[in-house]
Amino acid sequence: MPRKAQKVRKAVLPVAGMGTRFLPATKAVPKEMLPVVDKPVVQYAVEEAREAGIEQFIFVTGRGKGIIEDHFDHAYELEMLLSAREKTAELDSLLEGLPTTGAVSFTRQQKPLGLGHAVWCARHLVGDEPFAVLLPDDLLIGEPGALKQMMQAYNQVGGGAIVAAEEKPLEEVKRYGVISPGASRGTIVEVKGVVEKPKPAKAPSRLCIIGRYILPPEVFAELDRQETGAGGEIQITDAMARLIGRMPFHAVKTSCARYDCGDKVGFLHANIAVGLGRPDIAPALRAILQNVKF
Repeated sequence: MPRKAQKVRKAVLPVAGMGTRFLPATKAVPKEMLPVVDKPVVQYAVEEAREAGIEQFIFVTGRGKGIIEDHFDHAYELEMLLSAREKTAELDSLLEGLPTTGAVSFTRQQKPLGLGHAVWCARHLVGDEPFAVLLPDDLLIGEPGALKQMMQAYNQVGGGAIVAAEEKPLEEVKRYGVISPGASRGTIVEVKGVVEKPKPAKAPSRLCIIGRYILPPEVFAELDRQETGAGGEIQITDAMARLIGRMPFHAVKTSCARYDCGDKVGFLHANIAVGLGRPDIAPALRAILQNVKF
């Protein structure tokens, strides 16, 4: 009988990346603020986390990212203007995206040393409890949301570490953390091992970790080592690998569609897919797509 899992209340969102693949658009605007249809990509991650029961949001930022902090705060002048002009729908769209007062914290990753380092920077704000990590570049669309599906698996197996995963073509595994799978039960797969960015010939499977994690606080002790791995960076995958055998570790194949918004083609794909799912703009978008000349 699995033990009762400790509730996951906090989420870490690493948003310190420079966005070099989207220059010059990201010269002054953080890549996380680029819109998918009419919402910044980072807002989708916050909404997904809120749906999953997350109560506190910890953003790991860098220089020039203050606009993200402003986005998750009140804009009183704009709100008053919209209210005075009775633009109720527009006002509601601003207010519905705001976390409750005191639910948002910001800390800085002062050096670009990898995802593991970014997560480690949030250690004092997380404290001694399990937490989620959401990479906003990975836009996961579906109902229920990806993190909510992972929470269900987390409670089902009794806690430990949970990662979202999907099968990738063999030639793409060198870009991901790759799982050595054990027993599977429905969409939940036991993780026997994990390796960061292996060469395809040495990959233990094609099951790759994507940008959602539920991690135990013990991962911080592993990150305290500040050991570098693939790419000369501090890898969260390496820290997680050292937890295997000490606690439950599972991957979840979610039913959500994934769009890589850190990539230009993936970002365009996300805008089209999300737009087609919006009743207010889908008919016009379909008409445009039918008339595009390739």
